[in-house]
Amino acid sequence: MRPAPPASLDPSSVAHAAATANAANATNAATLPSLPSGDGPVEGYQLAQLVRDLRSYQAELESQNKVLRYSQAVAEGASERFETLFSSVPLALMVVDEHDMVVQSNSMAQRLFQPTERDRPLNFLMPFVSAGCTEQVRQAFREAHSDGHCEATEVVFAIGEDGTITGDLHIARLENAHESTVHYICAVIDQGPLLAERRALQQSGAALRQRNEQLRVSEARLEAVINSSLDAIICVDKDQRITVFNPTAAALFQCPSSQALGSSLERFFPNATHALAHNQISTQALLGEVNALTAGGKRLAVEVSLSFERHPDGDTTTIFARDLTSRKRAEAHRNMLEGQLRESQKMQAVGTMAGGIAHDFNNILSAILGNLELAKEDAGPDSPALVSLYEIEKAGRRARDLVRQILTFSRNETPRRQPVSLAEVVVETERLLRVTMPPAVELHLHINDNTPVVLADATQVEQAVLNLCTNAIHAIGDERGTVGIELAGVLPDARLCERLGLVPGRYAMLAVRDSGKGIDDETLLRIFEPFFTTKEVGQGTGLGLAVVHGVMRSHAGAVDVQSAPGLGSVFTLYFPATAALSTPVQAEPPRSGTVQGRGKHVMYVDDDHALVFLVERLLRRRGFQVSGFSDPHRAAAELRANAQAYDLLVTDYNMPGYCGVDLVREARMIRPDLPVALASGYVTAEIEQSAIAEGARALIHKPNDAEELCATVQQLIMDNDPAYRARPTDDVQHAAE
Repeated sequence: MRPAPPASLDPSSVAHAAATANAANATNAATLPSLPSGDGPVEGYQLAQLVRDLRSYQAELESQNKVLRYSQAVAEGASERFETLFSSVPLALMVVDEHDMVVQSNSMAQRLFQPTERDRPLNFLMPFVSAGCTEQVRQAFREAHSDGHCEATEVVFAIGEDGTITGDLHIARLENAHESTVHYICAVIDQGPLLAERRALQQSGAALRQRNEQLRVSEARLEAVINSSLDAIICVDKDQRITVFNPTAAALFQCPSSQALGSSLERFFPNATHALAHNQISTQALLGEVNALTAGGKRLAVEVSLSFERHPDGDTTTIFARDLTSRKRAEAHRNMLEGQLRESQKMQAVGTMAGGIAHDFNNILSAILGNLELAKEDAGPDSPALVSLYEIEKAGRRARDLVRQILTFSRNETPRRQPVSLAEVVVETERLLRVTMPPAVELHLHINDNTPVVLADATQVEQAVLNLCTNAIHAIGDERGTVGIELAGVLPDARLCERLGLVPGRYAMLAVRDSGKGIDDETLLRIFEPFFTTKEVGQGTGLGLAVVHGVMRSHAGAVDVQSAPGLGSVFTLYFPATAALSTPVQAEPPRSGTVQGRGKHVMYVDDDHALVFLVERLLRRRGFQVSGFSDPHRAAAELRANAQAYDLLVTDYNMPGYCGVDLVREARMIRPDLPVALASGYVTAEIEQSAIAEGARALIHKPNDAEELCATVQQLIMDNDPAYRARPTDDVQHAAE
């Protein structure tokens, strides 16, 4: 039997088989005996023996020839198999010598390095290696020469004109003792698909890392939004167990997140099961206002909305809860402020109307009281008509006081404010009250020494305190009770200042308390309305508290009321404190009835004909020359024509289509040294400032009696005329500052 062929079919096996056959031939030649020369037998060596030896040698040679032929056949088979494998293996194979010449290459290498006939042939390997990989390949050959094999990875080969391939170059040195030139077998494994797949995997990995980072950032952002949300956010699983409980929820429900997680939602929302069951049809639901419980059992009013998420492993429900406590408190506060605004607007409208009515009523009262003075003079001291005239005068003065109360309420009468000690005002008020106080009512005073001085009109403050005390006495009625007046210095808190519209600071507090029947809530809303009263007809005008309201607003203060049916009432007045020292209230000097006009010429302008006629009669009886005008345009024309003929101009402020300040300004332009006075029953701070700015010498407040008007006119003329002042009359009152 022929021996089995060798397992290796590489070129080294083929070379080994050939070397074996040559060695066998050499051995056979060396072992043949030396035959004697010539034809005769050799001595000591018989012919038969020689024949036997020759035959033995011949048999041995034939056996060795068989082995040689077998070895040659094996070598040829190995060579053929090597050539077959070399040419058909799906790898680019090349045999390269040490001079870089490609001795042999298979078809795969030819197709790889010379895809078209126009490309350069595969004669040498290094020209195909890119410049960046040249040193790497040369180093690989050097290592293969010393170690027998080497590998260069990701070598870039230039193919054709513009193409490249990237592959791994495997190098193995061929052993051949009969050849002096070293040969290497090189295999090129194209890594293009692997690199593309690797790049795809790298890109996929980068994209996955980016998505993971985005997911992480999104989760962090979501966590930050949940933790910083102003609403309570609670997430529950399919079993309604809490899985998320943000800090706002912890603060709202007064429960730490660590204690809330894992607990049932019904712990905080008792009706949660019923609500969730009826709202899971859609992905979102708005429940509106819902009652909730804190961890301690306190009830909360919250606004709730729901969000449902469907998952294969169970649904997740997110509850958004917003505390309504602050909103309800803000709504209540806003309603209170709106009520105060409506009340303020109503009082302002009523005050404006009252001021307008008082302006026209002043003219009527002035005409009545002025003509009454003339009638008393005409009647004589013994006339029986004096009784009626005095009653008319009494009623007229009551009407004048009523108008002044209306003006005080409407804040159109500018108060004469100066530093005042409220303690003195309260003591004086007590003295007046004790005269008329019923025996069943006790009056108590509580005056604190720390009460600050205030800027006030003492007369108006006294009137306000008298009105409050009178109302307190009427509230007690015929029963026994007490009225207390308390005076102290206070610092109102921010809430009280905001509610009453006070500027933060120190105030003098004047409180009037009574033990009467109290005031219900409906009546409290209207107590400061003018002419509103709960008393019977003829027992009150309804202006008492309205006057108090007007006094406090004219003094930049406020009045606060606390009352309930059966619990009495407390009216508290707040006056802004001042650092100035209080001055005693000076009593007005008595007016003298002696007024001498001495023929001085007065121009009187008023749109009311009755007043013009009255003033003309009054002043003429006291020695003045009077020119009355009911049309301000005619009065201005008369001034332009005869400016030097007049010693004084008195004009009404409010006339149809014309303002008295305009006439004052025009008179000053015509004759700057002419004294001018402005008369009105509707005097505000703005009117006073504008009149003084235009040069008015005095402001006459209507209604006034005859002596007051005449004294004012005489004083103005006397101040402007030195000759007139040289012979003054005694006790002349300057009625308007």
